[in-house]
Amino acid sequence: MTEFIIESVGLLLRWLHVIAAIAWIGESFYFVALDRGLKPPRSPAQGLHGESWSVHGGGFYLKQKFLPAPAELPEDLHWSKWKSYTTWLSGFALFAILYLRSPELYLVDPAIAALSGSHAVAIAIGFLLFGWIAYDLLCRLVGFRDRLLGVAVAVLVLGISYAATHLFAGRAAFLLVGAVLATIMSANVFFVIIPGQRQLVAALARGETPDPLPGQRGKQRSVHNTYFTLPVVFAMLATHYATAFAHPHSWLVLAMFMAAAALIRQFFVLWHSGDRAWSLLVAASVILILVFAWLAPRVRDPVVQSLAPAATASPAESTPGTDDPTISTDPLLQLSAPRTADILPLIRRHCAVCHSATPTIMASAPLGAKFDTEAEIEAAAHKLHQQTVVLKVMPLGNITRMTDEERALIGRWFDALPVAPP
Repeated sequence: MTEFIIESVGLLLRWLHVIAAIAWIGESFYFVALDRGLKPPRSPAQGLHGESWSVHGGGFYLKQKFLPAPAELPEDLHWSKWKSYTTWLSGFALFAILYLRSPELYLVDPAIAALSGSHAVAIAIGFLLFGWIAYDLLCRLVGFRDRLLGVAVAVLVLGISYAATHLFAGRAAFLLVGAVLATIMSANVFFVIIPGQRQLVAALARGETPDPLPGQRGKQRSVHNTYFTLPVVFAMLATHYATAFAHPHSWLVLAMFMAAAALIRQFFVLWHSGDRAWSLLVAASVILILVFAWLAPRVRDPVVQSLAPAATASPAESTPGTDDPTISTDPLLQLSAPRTADILPLIRRHCAVCHSATPTIMASAPLGAKFDTEAEIEAAAHKLHQQTVVLKVMPLGNITRMTDEERALIGRWFDALPVAPP
C-alpha cells in the first residue's frame, strides 16, 4: 500500500511539474520573443522604449515596454515568479520521493562509483547547491563581459556533467545535470531577478531614480535562463533514452546534445529580432547527426563476446575443485545455446523483482513489462537483451548483483532465438 501511495503521489507531482514547467517556459519564451521584436514607438511617451503589435484570437494587441518605467506606475503589476517556484519545488519533491528515497536503486551504480546510499544522497544535494553557488560567483566575478562569462558557464556545465556521470548511475546523472541547471534558473528568479524588480518598483514609488545595476543583472540572468531551457528539457527527457546515458562517454554525449539545444535556442532568439541565422540550425543538425552516428549500434555488437566467461567448456570438462573465484561452477552459465526455460530462473531472480505481476520493490511493473512466463520473456527479448547485455543499465543500480557471466548467458540465449529479433 505504501508503494502504491508513493507511486500515486509521484504521478501527481510529475503532472504538476510538467504543467508548471510548460507555463514557466511558455511565459519565458513569450517575453523573449516580445523583447526581441519591439519596434520604436509611433507615439513617443515618457519612458516608452518600444512596442509591438500582434493579432490573436480575433483581436489586436499592443504591447509596450517602458524603460525604466512609465510616468505613473499601475496599481496592478504581474510578477513572473510563481511558475518558476512551482516548477522547482515540484521537481525537487519528485526527485526526493523517487531518487533520494531509494538511492541504492536509482542513484548508485557500483560499476561507476562505490557510494553508499547516504553518501549518494548527500553528494546529489551538494551538486544542486554547488551548481548555483559556482554559477552565481562566476556571474559576479566576470560581470557583464558576456562572451567570457558564456565560456566560463559552459566549462562549469561541462565539469558538472563529467562529475555527475562519474559518480552516479547513468539515468540519475543526466537527471541531476538537468536539475542543477533548473536550480540555477529558479534561483536566478528568486535571488536576482525578482529582488531587482522589487528594488526598481520601490525606488519609483518613492519618486527616486532607480539604480540600473539590479535591473541589468536581472536582464543578464534572464538571458541565461532562456539558453538553459532546451538543455534542461533534453537532460530530463534523455533519462528515457538509455543509449545515451549508458554510453561509456555519456558526459560528452550529454554535452553535445546540450550544445545543439543551445544553438537551436539561439536561432529562435535571433529569429525574433528579424535575423535568419540558418547556420546555427545547420551547426546544431551536424552535432545531432554526429552524436547519433556515434551512438548507433554496430551491425554485430561485440559486447556479448567480450562478456563471455573464460571457461566455455561443458561442466564435465571443467577442472573440479578449483579455488579460482572467477571461474563459475554453475553448469547453467556454461550453456552455449540456452533456451528460454534455462534462463527463466535467472530472469525471475534479477528482473522479476520489478517486472512482474507481483513485484517486490515497486508498486507495479515499469512500463507494464512483466517477465513471469517464457512467452512474456520472449516477447520482450530485444528490449531485455538491449538493457541487460548491451547497455547494462538493468537491473536498476544492479541492485540484484547480476554478474557479467549471467549477462553473457542472456546474450547467448538472445543469439540462439529461432526468430531474429527486430
